Amino acid sequence: MRKRMLAIGLCAAMVMGSVAGCSSAKETKATKAEGTASAETQAGKDLEGSLVFAIWDNNLMDYIDENDMVGKFQEKYPDADIEVEKIKDDSEYWNSMKMRTSANQLPDVMFNKPFTLSRFKDYLIDLSDLEAAKNNELASGYAMDGKILGIPMTAGYEYVYYWKDMFKEAGVEVPSTWEEFETAAQTLQDHFSQKDPDFMAIALGAKDEWPDYPYMEFMPALQGGNGQNWNDMAKTDAPFAEGTDINKAYTKVNSLFSRNVFGKDPLGMGNDQVTSLFAQKKAAIIALGDWGLQNIKSGTDDVSQLGTFYLPVRDQKEDPYRVIVQGDSFMGVTTHSKNPELAKAFVEWFYSEDWYPGYINYVTSASSMKNFTKEKDPILAQADELQPDKELVMYDGGGDQFQSIQNEIAFDYKKLGASMFTDGFDLKTQLDELNSKWAAARTKLGIK
Repeated sequence: MRKRMLAIGLCAAMVMGSVAGCSSAKETKATKAEGTASAETQAGKDLEGSLVFAIWDNNLMDYIDENDMVGKFQEKYPDADIEVEKIKDDSEYWNSMKMRTSANQLPDVMFNKPFTLSRFKDYLIDLSDLEAAKNNELASGYAMDGKILGIPMTAGYEYVYYWKDMFKEAGVEVPSTWEEFETAAQTLQDHFSQKDPDFMAIALGAKDEWPDYPYMEFMPALQGGNGQNWNDMAKTDAPFAEGTDINKAYTKVNSLFSRNVFGKDPLGMGNDQVTSLFAQKKAAIIALGDWGLQNIKSGTDDVSQLGTFYLPVRDQKEDPYRVIVQGDSFMGVTTHSKNPELAKAFVEWFYSEDWYPGYINYVTSASSMKNFTKEKDPILAQADELQPDKELVMYDGGGDQFQSIQNEIAFDYKKLGASMFTDGFDLKTQLDELNSKWAAARTKLGIK
């Protein structure tokens, strides 16, 4: 779907004296605020032109629609036109951006994930001078070669959502180790499937493949408490060998995925479908980011029994309880922009008091801005109450070397996770093959 939102041309409805007065007021304010970005001082004066802002986030699109983002931006930049391009989902988004990179047609402003920043780093402008970058808690932690190429819109945490009344009925406690998690899932499945043969203890949506990311993407980092796990893997020939973090993590995932706790046909349903079923209590557990709460709430009228805990990857209760945190939706300006100063001004405005506080309070995600803090939703806060001494792991999605090897051998951890649900899957064989391909790729690519 493509959503186009064009400027109304407010300056045409304003008399010249009003325009001059507005510009003067902004200039006076900017003069008093020492250090304000140069783009702000030009607001409504020198900056004009059109921007394309490409997104995939449904919640952001809804907020943009409901709150007239273009109109609000034009209050400071009346000669700016903005086209908001909504792409179906993140998979289609990356495919589109890849093709547009080759065609020199990237949007003016785009989003990235941690693992795509390095992929597009040659096409992103340094935003280190923006106040938005300086006020962001996570942006500098993802800088590349000293340059901030994207400003994360949210700080992302991952949760396991569960129905407390269903746990109580089945006699299940909130698990705090991996073994307890597997046992809890099996107990729930055995209990509720007696009444509902279609019941699934854990909702996943493996048809889409990507929903297994809490297990396949994050668990290797949680296993060893190493947010740089993917980058460290690029430095060795046998990263999947027995005893490595990824081997240990995937052994756990395979054990869970081999159980009958994901319903009759785990590969037959996508994320939207299973999230809806979870909201209707046709499943007891679902692992999603904080953004998932909004989707769950939209599918039910009663969340009084909805709770959260963090995925317990640890082996025993004496081990650290590790939790992933990452920047998400890194807003950046591309080198293909014909109006880079206007694009930077838009990013600055997006993270200012004129827009960001309202948006971050609209969504369930945590704020990434030091100057606009936010309390967690009470449902999400339950996970912190259960684990007040948790150990945060700052997740990095993998840099250039990892992604070069990943592309060379077509290593897709989400696809590998989905294949665990197929007949005849053998984890050891798969990991041995990956080791062989990995070593050959490092040699071919000259990675040391």
